[in-house]
Amino acid sequence: MSTPFVNPLSIPVLGFCAYSGTGKTTLLKQLIPELNQRGLRLAVIKHAHHNFDVDIPGKDSYEMRKAGARQMLVASHVRWALMTEDARDGDPELVHLLKQIEADKVDIVLVEGFKKLALPKIELHRAAHGKPFIYTQDENILAIACCDDTQLPSDAIPSELRRLDLNNVSQIADFVMEYAQNWEAPLQYPISAVDACTIGDNKNLSVSQGLAQILSHVSPVAEVEEIDLDALDNRVLASDSISPVNVPQQTNSAMDGYAFIYQDPMPATLKRVGEVLAGHQYSGTLNAGETVRIMTGATIPAGADTVQPRELAKEVDGNVSFDGRIMAGQHVRLAGEDIAQGQVALAKATRLSAAEQGLLASLGLNRLNVYRRPTIAVFSTGDEVSQPGEALKANCIYDSNRFTIKAMAKRLGCDVIDLGIIEDSETALEATLAKAATLADVVISSGGVSVGDADYIKTVLARLGKIDFWRISMRPGRPLAFGKIGDSLFFGLPGNPVAVMVTFLQFVQPALRKLAGEVNWQAQLFPAISDETLRSRQGRTEFIRGIFQLGKDGRLHVSSTGNQGSGMLSSMVKGNCLIIIGDDAEAVNAGETVFIQPFADLL
Repeated sequence: MSTPFVNPLSIPVLGFCAYSGTGKTTLLKQLIPELNQRGLRLAVIKHAHHNFDVDIPGKDSYEMRKAGARQMLVASHVRWALMTEDARDGDPELVHLLKQIEADKVDIVLVEGFKKLALPKIELHRAAHGKPFIYTQDENILAIACCDDTQLPSDAIPSELRRLDLNNVSQIADFVMEYAQNWEAPLQYPISAVDACTIGDNKNLSVSQGLAQILSHVSPVAEVEEIDLDALDNRVLASDSISPVNVPQQTNSAMDGYAFIYQDPMPATLKRVGEVLAGHQYSGTLNAGETVRIMTGATIPAGADTVQPRELAKEVDGNVSFDGRIMAGQHVRLAGEDIAQGQVALAKATRLSAAEQGLLASLGLNRLNVYRRPTIAVFSTGDEVSQPGEALKANCIYDSNRFTIKAMAKRLGCDVIDLGIIEDSETALEATLAKAATLADVVISSGGVSVGDADYIKTVLARLGKIDFWRISMRPGRPLAFGKIGDSLFFGLPGNPVAVMVTFLQFVQPALRKLAGEVNWQAQLFPAISDETLRSRQGRTEFIRGIFQLGKDGRLHVSSTGNQGSGMLSSMVKGNCLIIIGDDAEAVNAGETVFIQPFADLL
């Protein structure tokens, strides 16, 4: 039985397994540059079945390790390496190794080896070796890369198993890119070990179970449109944006100062032979002992390789002397140092904002392909609900939920159709829902989904589509309805105003982000120190409105907004985050760490 694998990272992990001699390393040496060229940043973990060393006798790091250092970190300006002495019986633990990866700097981890571990893998197979297939004993094999001579038994091939050409690196790269783009990160909510492994009765669900079920029904929009640079804000890229130029275009100066050829030692003075302003260049070639005065952003003259800042230079009668330390190549920005020509500047599925628009403009791009905006239809039901701006009827409340939902959907870049307040009748409700499903990708209502509700919405929904009514183990926001009406997704949110906002954040927001074509749809959670004792109840996830700030100790601190009534919208206005207490905790004591979900720009 294989060891269970739980990916601890927010990026995908894909293994390559084969019998010795099949060519795993040879393939990866060809595959890595192919994937790099396509803009994928890679980390690789290799499982070695023998004692190995990464250093040679005589090197300081080698001698320090052999002298008894259990960990040795050696670093330079181009790379660093941590060598750890970890003698153990049996194989190293992949989960531990993965935690050493800087996940914010790579897009996917490729693993060579760990054949017996239950992680997603590509099997490599050569018929000439006469070895048995691995996939017949390992359900985690996603594809088999084999040679033309390989005969796969037709009666034993899982329908979902892909056959790839072992000698076609481009085809294997296509598969890796597809896997990376379709991979969904593990849910980040703090949940118990039991909850992570079990599924409820489809009526009582945890937050993570409900979200997983919802996202399994969400497919990104396929329609693409080309739009102007000015209209790109909050849109999602439909294809990789490739840089047509080097950024910067020429090697240029990062400082106002003097450009020259570095020498060791440097002469006492240099002769100034010219001046270079931004947007101009020096026509000649600089010789040793010569310098030009140069402005920030100006092109470095031919021959020059170093710049000394103006404040560390003194010029007298055309002769320039320098103060301070000088290092070869200092204060010089190389052509293509930021983005090289032909490199992926922004990856497909990126949501664009001001920084991305500025980057695209710097590349000279003015029209790009983006996914169309998802369309959301919103309505409220109930004779007790009044329209803001009208006289409030007796025993009624103003409709706030509809406006909250519309605003949050617009912040996510959706087009919104407001269907207003629907009267309490089956005929009106059925007509509205049927119409909404033809106009929108997603239909959202609030109220009428609690156990015991006598609203018409349940009857009508059962007639028009397939809808599940769930009790989510959370507070606020326990009741939730989700399903489909025709081709449209349907969300029935709770009726209490705060519960509407919390359930939108936890369930609707990630669904809309995935629908819009985004890959990074998961919630942004950060650790913070609780400044007070926070009560909860074991068995449910608690979402407490909170206020976080940077403490004097340099860490995030958080406290609640006070009264947590689910009808108190003022608590959402006062707060800037949700404090999340997992379902395995009864309380968080002051001074302990909790996870917070900042409202950021959505609310």
